Amino acid sequence: MRVLVVKMSSLGDVVHALPGVTDAARALGDRVRFDWVVEEAFAAIPARHPAVDQVLPIAWRRWRGDLRRHRAELAAFLRSLRAQRYDLVVDAQGLIKSAAVTALARGTVKAGLSRASAREGLAALAYRRRVAVPKGGHAVDRVRRLFAGALDYPAPAGEPDFGLTPAARPTGRCVLLHGTTWQSKHWPERFWIDLAQRAGDTLEVVVPWGNQAERERAERIAAAAPARVLPRGPLAALIDELAGASLVVGVDSGLAHLAAALGVPTLVVYGPTSSALTGSRGARARNLQAGFPCSPCLARQCRYRGPPQPVDGMPVEPACFATLTPERVWRAAAELAR
Repeated sequence: MRVLVVKMSSLGDVVHALPGVTDAARALGDRVRFDWVVEEAFAAIPARHPAVDQVLPIAWRRWRGDLRRHRAELAAFLRSLRAQRYDLVVDAQGLIKSAAVTALARGTVKAGLSRASAREGLAALAYRRRVAVPKGGHAVDRVRRLFAGALDYPAPAGEPDFGLTPAARPTGRCVLLHGTTWQSKHWPERFWIDLAQRAGDTLEVVVPWGNQAERERAERIAAAAPARVLPRGPLAALIDELAGASLVVGVDSGLAHLAAALGVPTLVVYGPTSSALTGSRGARARNLQAGFPCSPCLARQCRYRGPPQPVDGMPVEPACFATLTPERVWRAAAELAR
């Protein structure tokens, strides 16, 4: 059986879909092999799963601004998408854009979340096989149930297996993943500096970055603490860096989920988002949820309007992170890395 998985973005969502492939490969053995449609920037992730034969990169984020300009690339992608006829196409994303790709693929059966289960219910119109998965569960568990329903095997229990190569021999490095998308998810910069100073007593601290704002913050952290700014490179190189780390500390981000999936000791701090819904999962992962009345609020911009929440005499923004001080985070991280 040849199966095409459509899970294009984001980075964390792609990581969350890996256990579904692992479950299916274990349940069906050699009878099933997978291809995967994914955003070009994240192609290195499914390529590392042993049950995935071919990765079909799509550049929708880059194309959507000017489809006319990129029409040749779009046509080439469509040719590669339709070159193979699949026994099953699974939309593991549940969005209209992923449903459109699912509809364009050549597949005997198209499967995905039911209308009530998908993030964008209209996406379910593209599927013949619709799988009902209750909302409110962890993203990894929801995808595992989708794969079980789509490929007709009992939903497995137990901890997820992401199918990635086990972490490399530890290098004595601590990677600080300070970058994230939502403004409300940013742990205060002075906290990162404090943490880097604590970690630097026993570990080599490295700080990656993905855009100009993150680069400038990484340089400020490194200027105030014993830390080294990593050069920007391809995702595959950063995966190798994470896999060899002795410790990773991050905010809720795709890279933090990736580090946890690699089996690296990974501590992730959660303020506005919910560790119950999107907490990092992995054999050596731990999540710290802010203990604040309005956390998790799931808001991209902090809406707290109460009294200031100071740490060391300075107010903390977002306020919920006042409950996740560098001292508390380092204590948990050091315990995890033992």
